[in-house]
Amino acid sequence: MHVIATAGHVDHGKSTLVQRLTGMWPDRLAEEKRRGLTIELGYAWTEIAGRTFAFVDVPGHERFVANMLAGVGPVPAVMFVVAATEGWMPQSDEHFAAVQALGVRHTLVVISKADLADPARAIAEVRQRFPVAPVVLGTDLDAVRAELGALAERLPDPDVDADVRLWVDRSFTIRGAGTVVTGTLGAGTLRVGDEIEHAGRRYAVRGLESLERAQVSVSAVARVAVNLRGVDHRDIRRGDALRTPGAWLDTAEVDVSVRAADEVPRNLVLHIGSAAVPATVRPLGAAARLRLARPLPLRVGDVGLLRDPGRHRIAAGIEVLDVRPPPLRRRGAARERAAELASGRARPPVCARVNELRAMGFPVDGLRIGEWVVDEQWWAQRRSGATVAVERWSREHDIAAGMPLETLRQELDLPAAELVAGVLDGTGLVVADGLVRRPDAELPPRVDEAVRTVEKWLAAEPFRAPDADRLSELKLGPRELAAAVRVKRLARIAEGVVLGGDAFERAAEVLATLAQPFTVAEAKRALNTTRRVAVPLLEQLDARGVTRRGPDGTRTLV
Repeated sequence: MHVIATAGHVDHGKSTLVQRLTGMWPDRLAEEKRRGLTIELGYAWTEIAGRTFAFVDVPGHERFVANMLAGVGPVPAVMFVVAATEGWMPQSDEHFAAVQALGVRHTLVVISKADLADPARAIAEVRQRFPVAPVVLGTDLDAVRAELGALAERLPDPDVDADVRLWVDRSFTIRGAGTVVTGTLGAGTLRVGDEIEHAGRRYAVRGLESLERAQVSVSAVARVAVNLRGVDHRDIRRGDALRTPGAWLDTAEVDVSVRAADEVPRNLVLHIGSAAVPATVRPLGAAARLRLARPLPLRVGDVGLLRDPGRHRIAAGIEVLDVRPPPLRRRGAARERAAELASGRARPPVCARVNELRAMGFPVDGLRIGEWVVDEQWWAQRRSGATVAVERWSREHDIAAGMPLETLRQELDLPAAELVAGVLDGTGLVVADGLVRRPDAELPPRVDEAVRTVEKWLAAEPFRAPDADRLSELKLGPRELAAAVRVKRLARIAEGVVLGGDAFERAAEVLATLAQPFTVAEAKRALNTTRRVAVPLLEQLDARGVTRRGPDGTRTLV
């Protein structure tokens, strides 16, 4: 299907031309028929040379330009109508400016009422604005149909596998069916039974129609009516969008390129798709930052326009450059951002999930780390920075078990803890119990010297643990002892009770000389130690599977 919107000054015969081509009068409202004036969007369709053409007929009066833009916004081609009797008129100018601003490259110009006046002047005026577009007389319907066929040949093939974003132009209810919304499907495919997202909620597609025929699926480009389950029609309005769940990001702040001949006012209305949203404009050189009155699902590359409704003029055409722009609070940030956007492009995030990049409209280029895409230079800086950060932390916290993983994540400015493992891969750093350290970490000199003293005591009496006073004299507190245990210089038997790093192995050798099973008292004598050490030591050996405790309290070496 090929969807074509009309454009042109009021009373230049747009609706009449559509009716003559399709046999359908596009005006739907009683007031439109009574006044002979198109107010709302109208729809009609026909077959031409084996192709289906659907027309979105728009109002030409200056009071209804917002409606006109809702019809033209999502459509890839325009049939521009100029009457031979009046020639180029004020609304011709505004509609032309809209078509230019929206970047519509596929246009057919029809000179209407050529049977009532010489069309030469109108053709000359059209040629000043459309130097290469085909121009045909509306009195020659065969020629109009032929040019529509040629126009269809020039239209690019739609991406039927793309994510769906259906800009809504009508929302109503049908008795027995429920809510129905209509729009022009520019890309993707809709199917009965699909889930579709709107305003953060998901709804089932109950039914589909295209050109009043029920369909199981509809692919772009097409006019489509979607019957939704579970939503009131008053909760969906023109300018809303139905989209593939999870594939789009709503944004209320966006950086755009600006195509304008004059200075752009600060307060305008952004028209994009069928949406019309008030926007505050902050100039950034040849670009601008728009702050929208409500969020919209936008992507890089989307095209729209800014309109000044008070002055009835199109202020600028825009193209979306970034839907997650950086803040401009820092001094000089706006100037730097303007310089970056001067090329007409914005850099993608240096680190983002694949689905986020896709939802923003950026290409998924870069180094893949799991579900993340990272800039290679940025990633290399993070990797070298990790080593420096851990070494600095180790110097400042010389007896700590390691740098907390979350602290390292924050210092490296990583968006998720899951990326830390990737940063550390190949650096020689390890993660254990939420801490990052070197596997060969040694004790600081002050602790090493104290531990050597303890080791000398234990060399003479391996199971005579130094008491708290002696450890305190050596300034070996809980953290220092934990560090010594971590590097296997000491073994923790109980709170405040430490032996040599090989204490469990040596104890097993001694206990092997006893008759089995043996009592705690027998073990205490054989180990030449106190009950303070013997009891927790045996419990540790039980836990390690070296000894097994019987019902009578005796133990057997396993």
